[in-house]
Amino acid sequence: MGFALRKDELYTVEQYLTWPEDGLRYELLEGIPFELNAPSVEHQQLVGGLHYELEHHQRERIKLGGGGAPCVIVESPVDVILSDITVLQPDLIVVCNPAIIVNGRVRGAPDLVVEVLSPSTAARDKKQKRRLYQAAGVQQYLVIDPTYRCAELFIRGSDGRYAAPEVLDAGDVLTLQVAPDFTLTLSDIFGWPLPFVAQENQVAYG
Repeated sequence: MGFALRKDELYTVEQYLTWPEDGLRYELLEGIPFELNAPSVEHQQLVGGLHYELEHHQRERIKLGGGGAPCVIVESPVDVILSDITVLQPDLIVVCNPAIIVNGRVRGAPDLVVEVLSPSTAARDKKQKRRLYQAAGVQQYLVIDPTYRCAELFIRGSDGRYAAPEVLDAGDVLTLQVAPDFTLTLSDIFGWPLPFVAQENQVAYG
């Protein structure tokens, strides 16, 4: 890490906000700091592609006079503070309540959170972060797997819990609550042809 963090000590968001800007990125998960690796080109293409599609859809709706005030669509790095001991940097967020954006940071639950899996973060994204997003009130949590060209969409129910995820393959259509009438075939951001490992996965489970 860029400076001395004790592995046996828990930290608060207040402490996190005092850490030096040394070019490295961190997340704080329930008091435990994690250094974030630089994302791959494919990772950034996926995030950028989804960002573009959502932004384009929103702009077209505004031109046609549909919907209310536009939501804020932001790619990482941006701090999302969920509690006194948790601050995350999701790959992409959509915030429709501008009141939770304070001094350049999000303090509260975005309406949509997107995480693109990588080998170093997959377990945290699918387990611990999912639990934290659910508890904080994130209405939709989209997890994208670039290796198998698939995604899981978690939707928070009236009981405050995520239902079993909607599993989407590359040829399936994604719809999102934050973007009325938005539809996106995942292959439009994944690209073709599928890598061999994804082809094998579709044969086995398709």
